[in-house]
Amino acid sequence: MDPETPGFASLLLATVQLRPYVFSFLAAFLVVACRDLGLRGALAFFGWGVGVAFVAEYASTRVGVPFGLYHYTATTMGAELYLSNVPLFDPVSFPFLAYAAFCLGRWVLGEDRPAGIVVLSGVMMMLLDVVIDPLAVRGDRWFLGRVFYYPEPGAYFGVPLSNFAGWMIVGWGIVGGYVWSMGRGGRGAPGRGRAPALGKAVGPGVALYYAVLLFNVAITISIGEWWLLSAGILVHGAGFLILYGLSAASTSRRRRAEPERDPAASRAGSTSH
Repeated sequence: MDPETPGFASLLLATVQLRPYVFSFLAAFLVVACRDLGLRGALAFFGWGVGVAFVAEYASTRVGVPFGLYHYTATTMGAELYLSNVPLFDPVSFPFLAYAAFCLGRWVLGEDRPAGIVVLSGVMMMLLDVVIDPLAVRGDRWFLGRVFYYPEPGAYFGVPLSNFAGWMIVGWGIVGGYVWSMGRGGRGAPGRGRAPALGKAVGPGVALYYAVLLFNVAITISIGEWWLLSAGILVHGAGFLILYGLSAASTSRRRRAEPERDPAASRAGSTSH
């Protein structure tokens, strides 16, 4: 090996030092996901998420599917780890973004509607990108750097609309693959016909979702992109109202589905010792 070529360990350390914000969110994801999904579940979610994201990134830089065609500048090649032509920090970001959206979907819909959770997770992950990707296009104005570009800038602050469709597809792939594996593995709530128990604690994951959003909002403010900030607030404000409505409807549905207690059994229970 060329003595001037950095080894894997030194490149990994350099990557963490260059992208501390990414690895801070990644560390938070691992902590809360281990509590929620268990160690094996968290590692499975992470590994599957990185794989799906890398395939999507690699394909998009070659044939434009699913995000639309873009190219990495490779200006940090040798200064941080790459997987082929894709900077490592990019695919490792997707698992914690997908997980945060997954927790938000479960918080809104409950644990007993896995298909709805998958669909909502993909949508909520895409809504994060409404702020993230336009900021990344402007990476030369903050500490991200100019890591990629679109040959043909898109309609939404330079981002093609196909990118947002791609984020939904990748979100569905990551969360859907995990949920499918849960059902296939037989891990579920006891009782015939019950849906799989998808996790134990969604609150920290929901907090992670809004922490990522607030981080990107803060960067948006710091570079003075007021129109982008306004668009992000409008989109997420509308999204929050929709989530609130879905949550209320889901709670009402679950309450109606609860079996009514037998009055006689209730009286017997109250007089027994």
